[in-house]
Amino acid sequence: METNDRVDSLAGVEFYSGILIPGIVNAHCHLELSHLHEITPPVRGLTAFIRAIGPLRKTSSAEERKAAIGYQIARMRNEGIVAVADTCNGPSSFPIKQKGPIYVHNFLELFGLRTTSIDPLRHSIEQCKNLDLPFSVTPHSTYSLNREAFAKAAEYAGKERTDTPLSIHFMESPEERELFQDRGALLEWFRECHLPADFAEEDSPAQRILQTIPRDRNLMLIHGTFATEKEIIALQQHFGDHLTWVLCPRSNARITGGKPPVELLRRHGAQIALGTDSTASSPTLSILEEMKVLAENPLEELLQWATLNGARALGIDSWCGSLEIGKRPGVALLEGVDLTHRRLTLHTTIRRLV
Repeated sequence: METNDRVDSLAGVEFYSGILIPGIVNAHCHLELSHLHEITPPVRGLTAFIRAIGPLRKTSSAEERKAAIGYQIARMRNEGIVAVADTCNGPSSFPIKQKGPIYVHNFLELFGLRTTSIDPLRHSIEQCKNLDLPFSVTPHSTYSLNREAFAKAAEYAGKERTDTPLSIHFMESPEERELFQDRGALLEWFRECHLPADFAEEDSPAQRILQTIPRDRNLMLIHGTFATEKEIIALQQHFGDHLTWVLCPRSNARITGGKPPVELLRRHGAQIALGTDSTASSPTLSILEEMKVLAENPLEELLQWATLNGARALGIDSWCGSLEIGKRPGVALLEGVDLTHRRLTLHTTIRRLV
């Protein structure tokens, strides 16, 4: 490796006003919902949101949905995103991802209170294998599966490959905890639909995870908006470095009005990454805009959350997440940063260079 104390005199050197960073990792996304941009009604609460988007999922044609996914992938690439953790309910997006310009890890989520096995995911599993797409089978959440199916999804994932992560929606809403207390809006909805539910057999969503997921399993907990300090401590002690908390603050603000417990997570040494959720709940799939919501935190930490921590969570930090010899993480440029105080501003922008 060559060094030079007069780099400004070398031919071919380019100069930029800003901060060069490695390519960004979007650690939680729902690309299948890209066509719902700006058509989701302004409801508040997790149950109300889920009920609202259900009928809207198939309001667009298959071609319109594919076009929306392709557009969002291209837009993410232009904003410096090189890798995405995408939660999938089917294989419709797979051909786009196979030919796409960014790395996508597909989380094939099992959900449904009448689900008793991973059979609903068999076709998607085979499609991922045939197309050589990175994937994991994962439980959607603690509230959308009964205990047996939740355990089967986690168990199957471990049998396939123990190094692939799980991605579980966790404490996005206080309604999740109420469900395990045999009350609340989720429970009322499940009863209205005559769905079986065994949640009252356990104390909390955290307990279901602690009793079901092996401590050496790589785990991404998505949202965590209403996680208590006691739950954070218990989960950190159980999973240690295998656990990543993926925060999606703009989606949280839209659905519940809540804010992720960033200070608690930092206090207890949690590894944090950033996601965008979907355009059904966020205006864009921009990690920079998520960072701006959390701009009161040290810039160095924000940048690590947006890059290296997401790469580690997905197990791709051998090539992604940091600017190091031997890696190919891509390079993005942050412009409009307050360099004196080392903070993002409302005017900060990002663009891909490499």
